[in-house]
Amino acid sequence: MPMSETDTPKIGVLQSFSPFENKLNWLLIAVPITIYFSWIAHDTGMSFVFSMIAIMPLALLMGHATEEIALRTSESLGGLLNATFGNAVEIIIAGLAIYTAAKHPDQAETMLIVVQASLVGSILGNLLLVLGLSLLWGGIRHQKQTFNQPALSMSGSLLLLAVLAMLIPAAVNIGGGESDSILELSRYAAIVLLVMYGLALFFQLKTHSHIFASDAEVEHEEPKMANKDAWKLLILATVLVAWMAEVLVHSIDSAADELKMPTLFIGVILLPFFGNAAEHFTAVIVAGKDKMDLSLAIAIGSSVQIAVFVAPLMVVFAWLMGVGLSLEFGPLETAATFLSVLVANSILNDGTTNWLEGAMLLACYTILGLSFWMM
Repeated sequence: MPMSETDTPKIGVLQSFSPFENKLNWLLIAVPITIYFSWIAHDTGMSFVFSMIAIMPLALLMGHATEEIALRTSESLGGLLNATFGNAVEIIIAGLAIYTAAKHPDQAETMLIVVQASLVGSILGNLLLVLGLSLLWGGIRHQKQTFNQPALSMSGSLLLLAVLAMLIPAAVNIGGGESDSILELSRYAAIVLLVMYGLALFFQLKTHSHIFASDAEVEHEEPKMANKDAWKLLILATVLVAWMAEVLVHSIDSAADELKMPTLFIGVILLPFFGNAAEHFTAVIVAGKDKMDLSLAIAIGSSVQIAVFVAPLMVVFAWLMGVGLSLEFGPLETAATFLSVLVANSILNDGTTNWLEGAMLLACYTILGLSFWMM
C-alpha cells in the first residue's frame, strides 16, 4: 500500500532526536567519523562503512519528522509527504549515483549497477527479509495472525505490474533487441508506472479509502514536536543523508575492491539494509504486537513505492540527465524480483500468516543473498 510505511505507530519509535533518549541515535556518532575518514584519513573503505551506518539513524529522523508534519496536514497531503519521504534514502542514493554517472562518464557503468542493484535490493529486502522476520516474530508470539486481505491484494497487483515492466525489457534483450529500443521502452514504461502510482494513491486516499481502514488508523496521534521544529529536523536530516550518501556513492567502487565484496552484493544487500533498518525494526516490533495490517503495510508498502514510484522516477531522472538507465536490471535481478513477488503473494493469499511462512521467506532471501555474493 503506497502510503503505509510511515503509519502513526511509528511515531513511538522515536520520541526525540537527542541521542540520550533513543539508543539508535547513538549511531549518529558515525557522521563525524565518516567525515574524518573521508576528508582527513582518506580511507575509502572506512568511509564507506561508516557512511552506511550513519544513514541508518538519519533515515529514522527523517521518518519521524515526516510523521510529525503529516499529523498537521490533510490526509491527502500527509499521504503525499509519506510517499515522497518514505523512501528518501533510496531516492537520494540513486539520484546521486545518476548525477555522478552524468558528470563522470568513466564511472557510469559502476554507478548504474549501484542504482539498479539498490532498487532491486530494496524490493527484495522488504518482501523477503522484513516480511519474513515480521511473520516469524509475530508467529512465534501468536499462533495465527490475520490481516486486511483486500488491501494487500491491490499492493500485490501493483508489484506484479512493476515486475511486468522489468520482464519485458529483459525479454527484448534476451531476444536480441537493440539497446536503444530497450532504453526507449523502459522510459515510456516508467511513465506508465508513475501514472499508475498516482492513480493508486487516489484510489487509496479518496475513492476507496474504506478498504484500507484499520484499527491502527482509528487511533489519534498528537504531534510531539512544533511544526517549525519538525521541518528543521526534516531538512537537517535530509541534508546529512545526502552528504553521507555522496560519500557512500563515491567510495563504493574502491570499497568493493578493498573489502573484497562484489559491487552487486553491496547494492542489493547492504545498501537497502542500512537505509531501511529503522523501518525494518518497526515492522517486526508491531508484528509481535499482533498488528499485522501495520506490519505488512510497512513491508509491502515500501516495496510498492520502490517498484512503482522510485524505480521509474530514477529512469525518468536519468533520461533528463542524459544517462541511459533502463528497466532491464539483468537476468538474476529480474528473476529474483519476479520470484520474490510470486512467493510473497502466494504466502499472503489466504489472509493468514504463521511463523513457518516467515521462515520460508527468510530462506529465500538467504539463497538470493548467496547468489549475489557469488556473482
